[in-house]
Amino acid sequence: MANPIALPLYKKIPRKNTLQRLFDILIFFLLLSLLIYRFLFLKNHGLTWLLAFLCESWFTFTWALVISTKWNPVEYKTHPDRLLQRVPELPSVDMFVTTVDPVLEPPIITVNTVLSLLAIDYPAHKLACYVSDDGCSPITYYSLVEASKFAKLWVPFCKKYNIHVRAPFRYFSSNPQTFGGSSSDFQQEWKRMKDEYERLSHKIEDAVQKSVPSDFNGDFAEFSNIERRNHPAIIKVIWENRTSLLDELPHLVYISREKRPKHPHHYKAGAMNVLARVSGLMTNAPYMLNVDCDMFVNNPKTALHAMCPLLDSKSENKIAFSQFPQVFYGGLKDDPYGNQMVVLFKYMGHGIAGLQGPFYGGTGCFHSRKVIYGLSPDDVDSENEKTANNILSNFGSSKELIKSGANALKGKTNPPPNLSNSIQASCQVSGSGYEYGTSWGTKVGWKYGSTTEDVHTGLMIHKRGWRSALLSPNPPAFLGCAPSGGPSVATQQKRWVTGLLEILFSKSCPIFATLFGELQFRQCLAYLWVFMWGLRSIPELCYAALPAYCLITNSHFLPKVQEPTLYVLAAIFIIYNVYTLSEYLRSGQSVRAWWNNQRMSRINTMNAWLFGFLSVILKLLGISETVFEVTQKDQSSDDASDAEAGRFTFNESPIFLPGTTILVVHLTALVVSLLKLQPPARDGQGSGLGEVFCSVYLVLCFWPFLKGLFGKGRHGIPSSTICKSIALALLFGYFCRRATIG
Repeated sequence: MANPIALPLYKKIPRKNTLQRLFDILIFFLLLSLLIYRFLFLKNHGLTWLLAFLCESWFTFTWALVISTKWNPVEYKTHPDRLLQRVPELPSVDMFVTTVDPVLEPPIITVNTVLSLLAIDYPAHKLACYVSDDGCSPITYYSLVEASKFAKLWVPFCKKYNIHVRAPFRYFSSNPQTFGGSSSDFQQEWKRMKDEYERLSHKIEDAVQKSVPSDFNGDFAEFSNIERRNHPAIIKVIWENRTSLLDELPHLVYISREKRPKHPHHYKAGAMNVLARVSGLMTNAPYMLNVDCDMFVNNPKTALHAMCPLLDSKSENKIAFSQFPQVFYGGLKDDPYGNQMVVLFKYMGHGIAGLQGPFYGGTGCFHSRKVIYGLSPDDVDSENEKTANNILSNFGSSKELIKSGANALKGKTNPPPNLSNSIQASCQVSGSGYEYGTSWGTKVGWKYGSTTEDVHTGLMIHKRGWRSALLSPNPPAFLGCAPSGGPSVATQQKRWVTGLLEILFSKSCPIFATLFGELQFRQCLAYLWVFMWGLRSIPELCYAALPAYCLITNSHFLPKVQEPTLYVLAAIFIIYNVYTLSEYLRSGQSVRAWWNNQRMSRINTMNAWLFGFLSVILKLLGISETVFEVTQKDQSSDDASDAEAGRFTFNESPIFLPGTTILVVHLTALVVSLLKLQPPARDGQGSGLGEVFCSVYLVLCFWPFLKGLFGKGRHGIPSSTICKSIALALLFGYFCRRATIG
């Protein structure tokens, strides 16, 4: 039997994907043949042919990026049991939870995430949980104080009975036998825990309804007369593990950084940097976990899994962070909003893992503090005093922070014996003006300049030559809630695309990171694939307008039935759809889920992604700045039996205007074609079945919008949006008529 000390802590296992590669290459060559055909006959056709050629060139380029990204998929298999045998003392971990708005992110959600973190299978004296409240809400603080009292019962209960699901709301929604046992002692304790949790929930609900938890005195005095965007730093040590016992609770600290109207706070990236500085002063753990407030721990051994690639001798100086994929609980059946990303993570995610490593996803990620502080792989073992001094010279004016940073870079922890002793220094580094004259947000910490600070930070880490690991244990490490409803999904998609384009059009562009840094070429292509999502909205919108234009003007942009090239287009359409359908079926998804994701891809591209692209253009022109928009989070999921579940919802936002206009234009074009209201064809070859098919396909993709035209309330498109869409459709029709006359 092999010596467990000599065995690796993880394995990187390549996936077999020969058939997938064949289909990828087949589609690519079909696209190339279509482009060659377009190019050869470009002179014989008009503007529509040229526009189709340009759009199809973009689609072909995008498909080449997809092939490169998916070509070498791998899986990481971790061995936490070997970790416990090999490592005599596990390293400390600082856990960060970020929340912004107690309305959009209800405190009960944050509380469940915190409780699940406090109860993970890891030495309690090696853990510290820091909650960043950018809303400076006394309700959030009150909820955490009450949660810490419940945690003294909940954490021992979880560890005594080896409870797997350690977020109380999720655990108590199931039968006690499902996640525990059937003994009478267990049943009694289970009932007691459930009663205690219900009391906690009622307390928090009452506080939310009253808007204030209590009178602003005692512990809450600092919250009196507080303005959300104009207040001093508030840091509270809710619980401190002073005994350093294994069965005690981990430290729990509340942080609300200082905010002033004229000082930029850099959204989530700014909050993460404050967490890094405050935790550096208080506990200075060599590793940091960050999760969103709705992403609770679903696998109690998550930290042990994460440590395997980070502590393995063969990769300790190569892997910067362990990223867990985002998995969602209580999702609607068949993924009606196309945002559960099951297939995306399985194929594209594992493909990227086979390159330089997965992107940093902003949640469910374990970071090395050294790396976040700016250390490169070559500097880890060299004990380069000059490099350390260069990094520390950018830390700011806090001597205590510089000292803790020096210890972190040397691999030492040396936290103060009492957390409360660090509060004054912590308030200093949480000040709104502390970062002026420092490199926080540029060379040190989470990166500024994009609303997707996570991907930006991960890119800069990869640029320095670091790798990353994608871990997918069973059960999933973390579970979160996916946005439900058209407005929430659109807001999230727009924010993502806006942030990604901000990076693409900046000095942090992955092309520069490859030319002047250590970013690998194919990793650069993977970054380009995701960064160019927003750019895709323009060719897709143009391509979507072509069938309607051709039907109204009686022209064509597709080969005729008698032309052999039509078979190339038909083959691309059929093979691509059968291929993607097989991916969904192999991932355990339904045919309906596949179709929902296909249509939502069209809807997101021509609505949210388009607005994300426009907002970045306005920023580049200096007309307006981009804004970080928080997504509504909801702990309860829609019941599958509810008639309202999965129905698309709308609001007054202009983000639904392009999709409504596309729908109205295609309905008009189909009516014109059906009633034979088209002008005579110029070359005797007018629009045909191909254009009609494309138009019908787009109407089917925008079916939720068609229902929205006749819907009421939140399920109906607002009349103002419909009127604007009709006006734009009439303008499009006028343009078509002028083109015909011309």
